[in-house]
Amino acid sequence: MNEKKKIVLAYSGGLDTTYCALYLSKDLGYEVHAVLVDTGGFSKEELATIEQRSKTLGIASFTILDVVDTYYQEVIKYLVFGNVLKNQTYPLSVSAERILQAKSLADYAKSIGAKAVAHGSTGAGNDQVRFDMIFQTIIPDIEIVTPIRDLKLSRQAEIEYLQSHGVSMNFEKAAYSINKGIWGTSVGGKETLNSLEYLPEEAWPTQVTASEPKEIEISFVHGEISTVQGKKYENPVDAILAVQALAAPFGIGRDIHVGDTIIGIKGRVGFEAAAPLILIKAHQLLEKHTLTKWQLFWKNQLAEFYGNHLHEGHYLDPVMRNLEAFLEDTQTCVTGKVRVLLRPYQFNLLGIESTHDLMASKFGSYGEMNKGYTAEDVKGFTKILGNQTSIYHQVNDTHD
Repeated sequence: MNEKKKIVLAYSGGLDTTYCALYLSKDLGYEVHAVLVDTGGFSKEELATIEQRSKTLGIASFTILDVVDTYYQEVIKYLVFGNVLKNQTYPLSVSAERILQAKSLADYAKSIGAKAVAHGSTGAGNDQVRFDMIFQTIIPDIEIVTPIRDLKLSRQAEIEYLQSHGVSMNFEKAAYSINKGIWGTSVGGKETLNSLEYLPEEAWPTQVTASEPKEIEISFVHGEISTVQGKKYENPVDAILAVQALAAPFGIGRDIHVGDTIIGIKGRVGFEAAAPLILIKAHQLLEKHTLTKWQLFWKNQLAEFYGNHLHEGHYLDPVMRNLEAFLEDTQTCVTGKVRVLLRPYQFNLLGIESTHDLMASKFGSYGEMNKGYTAEDVKGFTKILGNQTSIYHQVNDTHD
């Protein structure tokens, strides 16, 4: 190339993106702008190490985009409002953050006038679809470059290439691949590649150090987490981290999710997500007390669609904004406290307190006493409620 074209690379500092940074710069002659989109999965020390290594790869710039608060406001908040658990299990720990990362990268590419954008996804997973779909929508005229996928590179081939260029990093493949974020940590290993095995204790990033049961209290205001153990948090992200700090030492939130990938095959992935699972279940219990039957019914239907659509990369479909407006509107009365008991490997929801509790005793106690209707009211109601079923059987049972 006579004139270097700007390319924005989704960069994490791992093997794949380190290879991409060097290959795009040295072999393809791009002016590489590496961008790490932080959704809450890196410590300050890790970020410093990644930045230092990036300077040895011949790139033009390295940028960290801190989008944790945006991630909460644009994605996580609605996952809580919808009590979203894919296949009633997985809190979309990785898929949700990939969407926000791709969107942030696309916006950054536009801001610097890049002619191309690159990511290190292989051709075997969901992330390639998520990144490509977001890029195609936001920056349709910018070329998408994916060296690992296009060259069908093996891990060993990447290592040999980097070593030949004098790149020093830890090339030892860890027994388990870890992807950490504020909304959960994924864990992959040989056990998740088959249908039978379960991850061993040492595979989990957070080891169990707490043994005595502990009761905690979480408050929500209009569906958003507000206080933890009586401490008010102005930023919901800090409240999420507070719940995580309390619950993670109990080994809470561990599981293996199995489901359908975007590319049509079944897949398994381990995860630990103490705060997400506790918050979703606590929020759901509060909703059971404060929403009507039909609010709960339609929320369940639409939230499941929302979660699946997000998981498969359709975040920018305008229907998602419609569903978010619905989910947010349902949260008007979802305010109150939830008591949660933490134990090793499990938690129990103990109860709620809310001024919006529809189980208020002044209207009666289920199975005990009613205060809003008479026995005659119930007799008439039951007769009308079952009238059509009664008519059906009276008409058809005589014509068997």
